[in-house]
Amino acid sequence: MRKLLLIGLKDLTLMFRDRAALTFMLLAPFLLTIGMGFVTGRFSGNSSGISDIPVVIVNLDQGELGNALEDVFFSEDLADLLEPTASDSPEAARQLIDSDQASAAVIIPEGFTRSIIPAQGTMFSPNAVAPQAVQIEVYANPSRPTGAGIVKAIVDEFVSRVEEGRVSGMTSILGLLQSGLLNPQNAESEARALFKNVEETESTAITLKTDKEGAAATEFDLLAYFAPGMALMFLMFTVSYGGRSILAERAQGTLPRLMISPTHTAQVLGGKVLGIFFMGVAQVGILILASTVFFQVKWGDPLGIIVLILAAVFGAAGWGMLITALARTPAQVASTGSAVMLIFGILGGSFINLEVMPSFIRLISNITPNKWGLDGFTTLALGGTLKNLTEPVTALLIMGAVLFGVAVLIFNRSGIMQK
Repeated sequence: MRKLLLIGLKDLTLMFRDRAALTFMLLAPFLLTIGMGFVTGRFSGNSSGISDIPVVIVNLDQGELGNALEDVFFSEDLADLLEPTASDSPEAARQLIDSDQASAAVIIPEGFTRSIIPAQGTMFSPNAVAPQAVQIEVYANPSRPTGAGIVKAIVDEFVSRVEEGRVSGMTSILGLLQSGLLNPQNAESEARALFKNVEETESTAITLKTDKEGAAATEFDLLAYFAPGMALMFLMFTVSYGGRSILAERAQGTLPRLMISPTHTAQVLGGKVLGIFFMGVAQVGILILASTVFFQVKWGDPLGIIVLILAAVFGAAGWGMLITALARTPAQVASTGSAVMLIFGILGGSFINLEVMPSFIRLISNITPNKWGLDGFTTLALGGTLKNLTEPVTALLIMGAVLFGVAVLIFNRSGIMQK
């Protein structure tokens, strides 16, 4: 065990003496994290980088649903996100958009409420004429796609919830009528009661959530996603760098001399693997610590952070050893490791949230330590603890064990570690 530690610590010491490696392992991901913080507005005091979106509301309907939608945009829940103004003229609202004074205009046409809620006495009348469909207009500013997209999402969410409630409610009323559980004379009053609280309709996509005690839920810091994302991406370079040292020492003749010393082959390989593991833990640990000290990112459970870092490095080190076992020269390890670093960074969500990726990409991402590591760090940043990390930690440990096993078999067949 002592020889394993000595070999591992020796490789770790050599890494810290390599200025070029330190720059790529520590400085590059740190600077990228700072860059992402500026891009997202994290350092301007806004965790999302989006606030005070100017939007013009034109309510020509003045009915229950039109007023309810207007109230959504002027609600306190969206006060930090939106900066709404009311207008009586659709033309004036469109001019404000054309002159780039607002992100979008929401024009609620006259008759919008009547197109969804029929007039009194006509809801179940066989002679009643169905009202013509009336659509809300979102006049978007093409130069402000993000703000306009958020406004459109709010409108779509509102309309979707109203339509869902109308269809499900009317289906229930008709079912009760057919079963005889509801008097036909009371059918319309019961149906209209479905829209009694329509003014309380909310957009679940943007309303702040609260826990059962009513306390505000933990606000997610975007740097809690980008910081580990960059660290995990460059971790693949670190484990490749460590694996490359095995082939480099063999080419230089230091590895054969070590093999003929009174040291077992398994101890030499284990020490080299331990050195790669130490390098990865040092890199990720330093970057996570830096995010706490310099960016005040709150990671929550300290034990959960330690276990997740160890598991993530173990999974990534397995890939590093497999790349080393398949390569023949240090240059092949370096080029392959750099390619895998970028590919895993994209597939694993280091740049783009996997939720917006196609389903087949999300499936492939399961082979990357980046995906599982980011899942764990996100869970911790949202208030999770070690017991909530069972799935990502287990996946990373299985990944590392399988890859290490395959790498050892390849090493034995290729004779790299033979005396």
